[in-house]
Amino acid sequence: MKKELWTVTQIVEFFEIDEAFLCQLEEEEIVCPTCGDDPSSKVFPSSELEKVRLAKILVAEMGVNLAGVDVILRMRRNMIAMRKQFDGILETLAKDLRESLRQT
Repeated sequence: MKKELWTVTQIVEFFEIDEAFLCQLEEEEIVCPTCGDDPSSKVFPSSELEKVRLAKILVAEMGVNLAGVDVILRMRRNMIAMRKQFDGILETLAKDLRESLRQT
C-alpha cells in the first residue's frame, strides 16, 4: 500500500535534506503541507514528494535558486496539462477517424 501522508522527519530522512530546506520550500509555496488540528502534526501528501525531489536536484545539482525552482515546476505542471489535453485531442481524432473508416 502506498504511503499517503509524510511527516517532516520522514521527508528529511528520505530525501536526505535539511529541515530548513523543506521549510524554505514551504515558505515559497513550492510545497504545501496538510495541517491537522495541531500545528506540530504537519504532514505532506505523497503528491508533494516529487516537488521536493525535483527541487533538491535543481538546487543542489544545477544551482537553481528557489524562485527558479518555482518557475520550473510551474512550467512543468503546465506542460503536463498541455500534454494531457493534446493526448485527449489525439484520442478524439483517432476515434473519429476509425468511425469514418467504418462508414466507408
